[in-house]
Amino acid sequence: MERLGTGIGWRPEIADAVERMPGIDWVEAVAENVCPGHLPESLLRLRERGVTVVPHGVSLGLGGADRPDEDRLTALAERATALGSPLVTEHIAFVRAGGPLTASPRLEAGHLLPVPRTRDALDVLCENVRIAQAALPVPLAVENIAALISWPGEEMTEGQFLYELADRTGVRLLIDVANLHTNHVNRGEDPAEALADLPLEAIAYVHVAGGFERDGVWHDSHAHPVPRPVLDILTDLASRVSPPGVLLERDENFPEPSELEGELTAIRGALEKGREQAGGSPEEGAGESVTLAAGRVTKTGPDTAADAPLDTAAAVSAGAPARQRLALAQTALLSALVAGTPVPEGFDRVRVGVQARALAGKRADVVAKVAPELPEILGAGYRAAFLGYAHGHPMGAGYRRDALDFAGYLLGSGLPEDPHARAGLREWWLERSGSRPRSHRPAVRLARATRRVLLRR
Repeated sequence: MERLGTGIGWRPEIADAVERMPGIDWVEAVAENVCPGHLPESLLRLRERGVTVVPHGVSLGLGGADRPDEDRLTALAERATALGSPLVTEHIAFVRAGGPLTASPRLEAGHLLPVPRTRDALDVLCENVRIAQAALPVPLAVENIAALISWPGEEMTEGQFLYELADRTGVRLLIDVANLHTNHVNRGEDPAEALADLPLEAIAYVHVAGGFERDGVWHDSHAHPVPRPVLDILTDLASRVSPPGVLLERDENFPEPSELEGELTAIRGALEKGREQAGGSPEEGAGESVTLAAGRVTKTGPDTAADAPLDTAAAVSAGAPARQRLALAQTALLSALVAGTPVPEGFDRVRVGVQARALAGKRADVVAKVAPELPEILGAGYRAAFLGYAHGHPMGAGYRRDALDFAGYLLGSGLPEDPHARAGLREWWLERSGSRPRSHRPAVRLARATRRVLLRR
C-alpha cells in the first residue's frame, strides 16, 4: 500500500479550511454522510488535486451478533468506488442489538459500544469481517474504539484480541491512539502493553483525537485539543513501526484553521520523535515492508517469508450458539443503557450510568442536527424535553425516525405548553410523518383549514 502521509478528517464545517491547509496528503470522510451520486464539491476538488479520500463507516456494527447488513455493505462499497479510495474503514464495535436472535425489539445505540473480548465475540467478529471483506471492492481496516465500561469475564487483552483478529482474517488495523489513552484512564489498560501485543505490521493508519476528563472518566469527544498523553502514545507507536498514515480527527467545536494546523504540526513532531527513538528513517523504522492485499496481510522482512498470509485460523467460523450467546449479552447491556432495564451482573453500575447519560446526550445532539427545526420550535426546553423522552423511549431505527417519534410523543402528551410552539411542532410533524410531503398549494391549505374548523365544531 502507498504511504498515506498526514491527513485530517474532512467535515463540511471545515471543508474550505481543509482545502487551503498546507501539507494535507489525504482526508477521511464519514461514509454515511457522503452520497455517491452527489459528492461534495470540496471532496471532488481534493480528489482532482490528488488528495486521497478514505470513507470511514460508523454504522456497520461488525462486532454485533448479527451478520453485516447487505444494504449497508453495498452502500459502503459504492462510496469507496465513487471516491476512488484505496481502502475503507469501520469499527470493532456493536451499535444495535435485539431482533430475531433474541426474540426482542431491535434497539439502536446511536454510538459505538465495546465488544467483549471473549472467544464467542472473536469468532463472530472474524466471520463478520470476512463477510465484509468479500463484499467490498477494496481492503478493509477496522478501528479499536474508546470505552467507558468494561465487560466482565473477558478472556483476552485488547492487544491479544486484535492480534488474533488480524491473524485469522488478514484484516488491516486502524489504531486510534486517543482510544488507547481513553481505555487507559477508564479501564486501567496500559497503552504500552497494548502496543506491544499488537500486530504492528497490520496497521493501515492511525487516528489522533482529543477529549476531556470529568470525575475520573475520560470522554473521547473529538471536540477538544489533542492532549500530550495521546501524542506520547503516538511517539511510542512510531518508535515501534512507521505507520503508513496518521490522521487528526475533529468532529465538533471546530477551532480556527491555525489551531488545527498547530495540532497537525504537533502530530508530525510526535512522529519524528518516535522515529528518532527508533534510530531510523520513516522507511527504516519498521524493519519490514507492509503490503495491503484484498482480504489478507502480507509482509516481508528479515524474519518472514514473502507474501505469507496470516489467516492461519480462517477455517474457524462462528456457529449459531455463539451468535445467540453474544446477542443475549449485548441486548441485555444495550437495554440497560437505553431502556432503563436492570444492569447485567458483573458490570460497574456507576459506569453504566455514565455511559447511559452520554448516549442520551449524544442522541439529543444528533437529532438536533438531523432536525434543526426542533430546537428552534422548542427553544431552551428542547434538550430537557428530549432527555425526558429518551429515558423511556429507546431508539429502534435511525435518527430521522427518532426525531419524528419525539415530536409525536410531545404532541400526544399535550406538549409543549406554549400554543404557538405546539402549533409549530404539529405542523412540522404533519409535514414529515406522511407518505408524501404535504401540499402547500393555496386550495389544499384552505381545505385543510376548513376541515380543522369543522372538526372543532
